[in-house]
Amino acid sequence: MSELLAIGVSHKTAPVEVRERLALPEARAAEFVRDLRGAAEVHEAVAISTCNRTELYLVVGEPVEAESTVLAMLSSQAATRPTELAPAIYSHRNCDAARHLYRVSAGLESMVVGENEIQGQVKRAYELALAKDTAGPLTNQLFRAALATGKRVRSETGIGARQLSLPAVAVALARERLGDLTGHEVVIVGTGETSELAARALADSGGRTVFVATRRRDRALSLARRYGGTTAGFDDLPAALDRADILVTATASPHVLLEAREMAEVMATRGGRPMLLIDLAVPRDIDSDCARLDGISLYDIDDLEAVVARNRKVRQAEARKAEGIIEEEIQRFAVWLGSLEVLPTLAALRAHATAIAEQVVRENEAKWESASPRDLERVEAIARALVNRLLHEPTTRMKELRDERVHARMALVRDLFGLQGEEASLSPATDAPELPAAAEAAGEPEPLAEVRELRRR
Repeated sequence: MSELLAIGVSHKTAPVEVRERLALPEARAAEFVRDLRGAAEVHEAVAISTCNRTELYLVVGEPVEAESTVLAMLSSQAATRPTELAPAIYSHRNCDAARHLYRVSAGLESMVVGENEIQGQVKRAYELALAKDTAGPLTNQLFRAALATGKRVRSETGIGARQLSLPAVAVALARERLGDLTGHEVVIVGTGETSELAARALADSGGRTVFVATRRRDRALSLARRYGGTTAGFDDLPAALDRADILVTATASPHVLLEAREMAEVMATRGGRPMLLIDLAVPRDIDSDCARLDGISLYDIDDLEAVVARNRKVRQAEARKAEGIIEEEIQRFAVWLGSLEVLPTLAALRAHATAIAEQVVRENEAKWESASPRDLERVEAIARALVNRLLHEPTTRMKELRDERVHARMALVRDLFGLQGEEASLSPATDAPELPAAAEAAGEPEPLAEVRELRRR
């Protein structure tokens, strides 16, 4: 019998030093899932990897074995021992796994509660699984429902109002440190989504933005046109940094881009002018030793947690509304998940009981030498009636189950009666429940006014 398993790490369980070693860029994610399917009984798999989390959503035959295999492979990815990584790993099964994904999609598990970006990241992870043919019936329903739930949360609550993204928090930090940004030069290294969000947050600041492309020059030009900046090649970065007041990095590079030695050389030519460095990448782009250099203030993604904590408090009321919506949707998913197993389990139970009754009748045929064919038919009819009478009440009750414990209850029934050889179908016995298609919450990211609680380095 297949089960749904979610396993991973996030900013809540692991520092950036661990998360960056577990990051799975798209190419690596596809390779990791392929290796995982070859190493364990994994039928379906979707991998989500962002700066704040790396999570795997799996359909497995044996969850304990799968957990052990995933932990070993993640440990290898992080170049650490499983015993060292285990405390940072969390795992959920079945409806608990679905609930976690619903919360992720709704933004409740994000560092910035209610962020909109995670919805797109979940969608892209699912689309990649579809393209690589690693999704299947159960993960298809799971991710479609989770995305619909995330949309509903943003449509029916104010959790996304005055939306903050990490780049917007970074800009708020820059304003806190430097005041009005008019006339200040900002260098953004990277041309991905996070870099664009930073540019959007900076657009009305009055600063001069330089986009530095590590790979895609055309993308840097597009961002420069859209947000009124200029572009530079990566080889021109030292010259750009010589003029800059703020550096924001957000690339997908697996290696450090700016070493402390290089930044020391840059600072030596600046005549004592300080520089604010904000590293939004996982793995990090900037060597942490840069924080020790005179004139440099360095913040990485974990350093923004204090600002985000304030944001969580502000949004508690809306988060409670979101929790209620998620529980409503989880009940719908639980009914669907249960429908995958109730009827197959009932059929297996009835076939098992009928086989036992027929076997008992055959074993006792020799004891009824004087029984006529009519008498034997009556005995067989009584045996069938006993099976039907005995299974009537449990059959009725099992068909009426409508909560998230259905999966566990069906597993217990199959275990008690030795039905493990009969696999439950992954196609629902009834149509999957219709889910509301809520529109994405509108609104531009708005930076937080106060960032004084940020940890200073």
